[in-house]
Amino acid sequence: MSPPAHTSWPMLDLGLQRSPEVGTGEVLLLVPLGSMEQHGPHLPLSTDSVVAASVARSAAEILGGEGRRVLVAPILAYGNSGEHEGFPGTISIGHEALHLLLVEFGRSACRWAQGLIFVNGHGGNVATLRSAVDVLRYEGRPVAWTSCDLPGADAHAGRTETSLLLELTPHAVRTDAVEAGCTLPLEQLLPRLRREGVRAVSHNGVLGDPTLATRQEGHALAQTLVRNLLDELHTLDVTDTGRLARPTARGPTSEAVHPGRATTGQPSRASHPGEPA
Repeated sequence: MSPPAHTSWPMLDLGLQRSPEVGTGEVLLLVPLGSMEQHGPHLPLSTDSVVAASVARSAAEILGGEGRRVLVAPILAYGNSGEHEGFPGTISIGHEALHLLLVEFGRSACRWAQGLIFVNGHGGNVATLRSAVDVLRYEGRPVAWTSCDLPGADAHAGRTETSLLLELTPHAVRTDAVEAGCTLPLEQLLPRLRREGVRAVSHNGVLGDPTLATRQEGHALAQTLVRNLLDELHTLDVTDTGRLARPTARGPTSEAVHPGRATTGQPSRASHPGEPA
């Protein structure tokens, strides 16, 4: 069987639609969520947003070719990045502002969207995202979230993210400025990182070794991220934390609910440590 045809990007961009066009039929809305934060001397401040938007757009194009009605919202480009505020260019709106933004965004979009998925590119947003989606689902809104995470990835601006950007936006990578940062295991760094920020553990803001990055690896990583999101969107099962369940990783005893139903009981307030990336 041949792969599905892709739908052209302008047809999927919410910002390029007209209101009557959006209002016809069921719409699944993907919302890329990123950050504006330092990514070492070689990667752009918008790295997390670039990854989230690229993954969401690629998945939407494929789903559109399969006949699904999917739109991608403009990037929510500011997040919870306080650990990076020791570096110029970082703009963090913090937990409370991000939480309010996500909740009000979801409440408004769900007046017309039949489903809404936040596609997160920054680990520091995870605890806030879980909390906001918890509120929205408790209110009965068909909202879930997912993250552009990769097993075995380094923490921040290292081999993983640099490889991805070499594939997605090679013109934005300063290859002449690539240098290794702190390569200690993240588990050793987290206590001090959380107390004092990234600057305290890495002079250049890099947690990993981007000198090992290649565009070939970035191509494979990007394909994996898109495939993971497609797997999740094809099933649309949601765990009790509000995250889309990845079919290949979900065990037979995992709890899942349909994205169109809210979880029962009081909204949980469990936090997630996230990642500094």
